[in-house]
Amino acid sequence: MSLKRVPVGYHRVTPHLCVRDAPKMIEFYKQAFGAVEKSRAPGPDGKIMHASLQIGDSIVFLNDEFPEFGGLSPLASGSTVTMHLYVEDADKQWAQALAAGAEVVMPIDNAFWGDRYGIVKDPSGHQWSIASHLEDLTPEQMQERMAKAFCG
Repeated sequence: MSLKRVPVGYHRVTPHLCVRDAPKMIEFYKQAFGAVEKSRAPGPDGKIMHASLQIGDSIVFLNDEFPEFGGLSPLASGSTVTMHLYVEDADKQWAQALAAGAEVVMPIDNAFWGDRYGIVKDPSGHQWSIASHLEDLTPEQMQERMAKAFCG
C-alpha cells in the first residue's frame, strides 16, 4: 500500500486557525457549526498545540496562541481572512452560530450574487461567512443587481 501525500479525508487547502482558549473554541465550533473533534494535542502547560476538527466534509486545524512563536489570534493581531461555509440552510446555521455566541458582522440577507449570505465573528475573532446558494445568475444579471444594490 502506497503512502498518500494528501491524507484521506483532506483537501488540498486546510485552514489552520490560531485561537485564544482553544478548548473553549473547540466547544464553540461544535455548537455553532456541528464540528467533530478528530484530534487534540495538549502541550505540557495544557495549551493546545494542535487540534483537528471536521466541519461537514472539511478539516480545520487549530491551536492556542503562542505569542513567543508569532502565533496570535485575531483578538491580538486582527485578521484578513474570512472562513466561508456553504450549507443547506443558511438561516438555520446562522441561528445556531448566534446561539453558540457568535456576533453579527454582516446581517444575513439575500445577496445580489444569488446567495443567502451573512457574516459572524466567533469568540476568538475569526470571521465566518455563512451562505446557501439560491440561484444561478449570468454575469450580466449579477452586474445589474450589484448596481441596484449599491445605488439604492
